[in-house]
Amino acid sequence: MKKVYVAMSADLIHPGHLNIINEARKYGEVIIGLLTDQAISSYKRLPFLSYEQRKIIVENIRGVFQVIPQETLDYVPNLKKIRPDFVVHGDDWRTGVQREIREMVINTLKEWKGQLIEPKYTPGISSTKLNNGLREIGTTPGIRLKKLRRLLESKELVRILEAHNGLTGLIVENIQIKKNNVLKEFDGMWLSSLTDSTAKGKPDIGCVDLTSRMNTLNDILEITTKPIIYDGDSGGLPEHFVFMVRSLEREGISAVIIEDKVGLKKNSLFGIDAEQTQDSIENFSRKITQGKKAQVTDDFMIIARIESLILKAGLEDALKRAKAYITAGADGIMIHSKEKAPDEILEFCEEYKKFDYRGPLIVVPSTYNQITETKLVKAGVRIVIYANQLLRSAYPAMVKTAETILENERAMECEEMCMPIREILTLIPGAK
Repeated sequence: MKKVYVAMSADLIHPGHLNIINEARKYGEVIIGLLTDQAISSYKRLPFLSYEQRKIIVENIRGVFQVIPQETLDYVPNLKKIRPDFVVHGDDWRTGVQREIREMVINTLKEWKGQLIEPKYTPGISSTKLNNGLREIGTTPGIRLKKLRRLLESKELVRILEAHNGLTGLIVENIQIKKNNVLKEFDGMWLSSLTDSTAKGKPDIGCVDLTSRMNTLNDILEITTKPIIYDGDSGGLPEHFVFMVRSLEREGISAVIIEDKVGLKKNSLFGIDAEQTQDSIENFSRKITQGKKAQVTDDFMIIARIESLILKAGLEDALKRAKAYITAGADGIMIHSKEKAPDEILEFCEEYKKFDYRGPLIVVPSTYNQITETKLVKAGVRIVIYANQLLRSAYPAMVKTAETILENERAMECEEMCMPIREILTLIPGAK
């Protein structure tokens, strides 16, 4: 039998997939190159189903002889390995992001006189529309909970943006750009105590309690599907932290980040200008351990935020704490700094790489915002959190609009600063 190679994502199986497989069967044994999560997330959103789940489905489609992983968008490694007589792909890839991939397939097949077969693309089928339909249906706590770990397994860098109400949650959920033929978007949301309390007009001193913050969280959960990392401040007393863990895990939150400070909460960006006390390694480690014992699933993550650089305790103290917190069970480390340059963060990253065992490293480049994601990846960072930019950009715009109305005693002059109300309505699911 001749060998026929078909590559696909197969996140949502539809008639287009079946038509391609049926066409491929005419030429020989069908080998499916199933794109891995890593391959798919390199150019678009993480698939709903994991590779193993998708593999089980495709293996059970009539006419499929074998399923093998395709690790990248590039077909060439698999083609050279199995040397198929035919490659079958719909004719929709002659333009757009896959045009160059198509040319490489043609050139590779020439090496052994293989042939590319391009049946007509099945009309009326759109994976994008199907995906959008699923997003409108929503998600479940269990599915959302797992997403952060899946992203860490699939992507070099997980990109998180803060959300402090339902509208900002929709922005993080839906905003996309295409750059160099790659779809870019935020992978998840950061529910910051700073932006949540500020949006409520209250100081960031922990006065907005867990119950109130859960109301904000529920507003976001109802209309989004992406994973959420929750800012747990210090986590409170160890005995109280276990209830926070249980509440967040039950809601489908992927992770909580807690900082190693005690006493009245003061924002870290004040540094040593405000009276802030760092917890002892022993006490904070005990809190982490109790939190890990309280969680029900293996998917929920507790991330330890180290304040040593903020409080001028030094790099050695930060590294000592990182080792202790990982030993206590922390699933990752967030290292924080309020310096304008990223030097001390990069120095920490370099030393952290030397740990025999380490969880994902998280940074929040609010003050050292000149550093690029490319440099962060090179330094070993796995999650970058843009922690307050939506709130900070919204406030000046609203103040300017209010001042313009006062100045002109009417609203006409501020109209150019405002979205049309019709566009605002279309942002909200079910508003039309």
